[in-house]
Amino acid sequence: MTWTRLIRFIAVETKRIHLGQPVDPNLDVGLAYHKKNTIKAHEIIGSALDPNAKVTTKVLTVGTLLEPLEREEVKLVRCLGLNYADHAVRLIFLPPLETAKADFVPVASLIAPGAPIVIPYVAQPVQEHIPDYEVELTIVIGKTAKDVPESEALDYVLGYTVGNDISFRKHQMTTSQWTFSKSFDDTTPFGPVIVNAKAIPDPQNLPLKTILNGKVLQDGSTRDQIFNVKQTIAFLSQGTTLTPGTIIMTGTPAGVGFVRKPTVYLKDGDIISVYIGGGIGSLINPVIEEPKARL
Repeated sequence: MTWTRLIRFIAVETKRIHLGQPVDPNLDVGLAYHKKNTIKAHEIIGSALDPNAKVTTKVLTVGTLLEPLEREEVKLVRCLGLNYADHAVRLIFLPPLETAKADFVPVASLIAPGAPIVIPYVAQPVQEHIPDYEVELTIVIGKTAKDVPESEALDYVLGYTVGNDISFRKHQMTTSQWTFSKSFDDTTPFGPVIVNAKAIPDPQNLPLKTILNGKVLQDGSTRDQIFNVKQTIAFLSQGTTLTPGTIIMTGTPAGVGFVRKPTVYLKDGDIISVYIGGGIGSLINPVIEEPKARL
């Protein structure tokens, strides 16, 4: 059978990288991995981007959980900003945007579940640069898309996962172009589970939240997106080819740290968890501050 939930991992039994589908269909893989619980998965034969990849009866044990796509498979990372009404209102960006605000994230910024989010020395001290969290429903494009009408947009989706679009607010607020502030190496976690698009027929009805050191700071729903998944794909594919492996982060709801009173920012030793329903589950990462280079 074809897969419903896909993970990528190094197996205990083989010490090699495999694709798999969790044996327990209800398991929050990211949370179980963080708790060091045993995770079993049926091996998947084929590529993560191959719609014909099959789930086998062979069961493997997850040793190290990886990003669901290899960096070489991720062709492009697009991100939407100000795409939730409550978030936009709190940032005083009114009236609502008439077109989506999009930027890029380089592939070198992507990291796996459990890997440390590295705050580079150039973005320290943290109380000045304000490293911030953003839980985001993340689309994985499954087939070549260009000039896609909204009515057909979901046909081009391989599946959905969760991303944490870490943003460095001092850099972001000094320019109208946000890409640099979201582009540092090893700062953007995504995964661990891709849920097949067929298992989420309505991506506009998913809860999402952020938990920092055990405290819930974001708690929203994708129904509050200004530009929904269909509109986003149609907009980004205008005159532009979105190849298989393109991932699209679709914005974040209210509750980010830099507009809170007092301001909340990520710092060394923090544990940041982002969650999306629909079988996607949790993505949990520690935060570390890069030490000053020795002269």
